[in-house]
Amino acid sequence: MLPDVLGWGLRLVFCGTAAGPESARLGAYYAGPRNAFWPMLAEAGFTPGLLRPAEYARLRDHRIGLTDLSKTGRGMDRDLSPGDFDIDRFWAAMEYWAPRAIAFTSQEAGALALRRRKREIAFGAQPGVPGRPAIFVLPSPSAANGHWARMRHHWHDCARATGFA
Repeated sequence: MLPDVLGWGLRLVFCGTAAGPESARLGAYYAGPRNAFWPMLAEAGFTPGLLRPAEYARLRDHRIGLTDLSKTGRGMDRDLSPGDFDIDRFWAAMEYWAPRAIAFTSQEAGALALRRRKREIAFGAQPGVPGRPAIFVLPSPSAANGHWARMRHHWHDCARATGFA
């Protein structure tokens, strides 16, 4: 759906499950009108100011990358099937590009990538895995996440831990 924003020397790669309906329609990451991803990047200190979804490729200038676990599916998580996700492709890309850290932008994405049950995944920094970058699981910035306001501190914690704030 959306092209990866990856490259050498990235400090952090944000990874979601798949392009949401509005993101797929506009061809831009986290483009839903009520998605808090872009404002949260600025608020937490990942970027010096607010970027618009159409400017997603500019994240590389800040040593930040973007990808999704599904490059063929689109829609809300409930609309996706297990066959839409290519976890091996994701990990191969992370091994190749070797970012310092990965932040999953939902508990679902973290559970899928780490091959664990969602209820086994806590928000925040994950236990270290030898040979892998630091891993964070963040609460989804989607408007569908009713707990967003009280959980946004995890984004700030990730920014501090990865040297952005």
